[in-house]
Amino acid sequence: MVKLTKNELKKQKDSLKRFERYLPTLQLKKQQLQMVIRQVEQQFDAIKRERDQLQRDTKTWIGVFNDGIDLSPYAETEQIRTSVGNIAGIDIPVFEELRFTDTRWDIITLPPWVDRGVQALREMLEYEAQLKILREQLRLLGNELRTTTQRVNLFEKVKIPETRENIRMIQIYLGDQQTAAVVRGKIAKRNLVKAPR
Repeated sequence: MVKLTKNELKKQKDSLKRFERYLPTLQLKKQQLQMVIRQVEQQFDAIKRERDQLQRDTKTWIGVFNDGIDLSPYAETEQIRTSVGNIAGIDIPVFEELRFTDTRWDIITLPPWVDRGVQALREMLEYEAQLKILREQLRLLGNELRTTTQRVNLFEKVKIPETRENIRMIQIYLGDQQTAAVVRGKIAKRNLVKAPR
């Protein structure tokens, strides 16, 4: 319950100013997050299409040339290198490169298509690493967007209307008190005038 005093009125007005000053910042952050999420989704879809195209392209010739040779030992990943990016105050991982262990294969005993097969497998693994990082970006950005949206809604739909209503109630009460004081003053003055001398 809000106190019906001048001090409380000042406190409520200060709170309203703070809420109204903070809300546009939150709304801007929300818009920025939505825009970045759309960009990351587009990037994700583009990389996924490239990966799928590479899969289709390699399936045709690997099916023809494959002699049961396992290429995975030649495309062992050593490290996924990432950096940290900052979007709207949120740290997100950014894909830099995928490093492979330096593995050599015997070009004399293995068929010539192995070079292209290893290259295609490494490209496929790089696409998968990029998609993994983008999924993590989307998760982090989605969480932040959810939190920001909740805050925007809290300010827009709860805090600001509640504070305005509190201010209105306090002003009505203080106005009534002032009117009552004036009336009491007039009555007291009239009683003084009527009093015998």
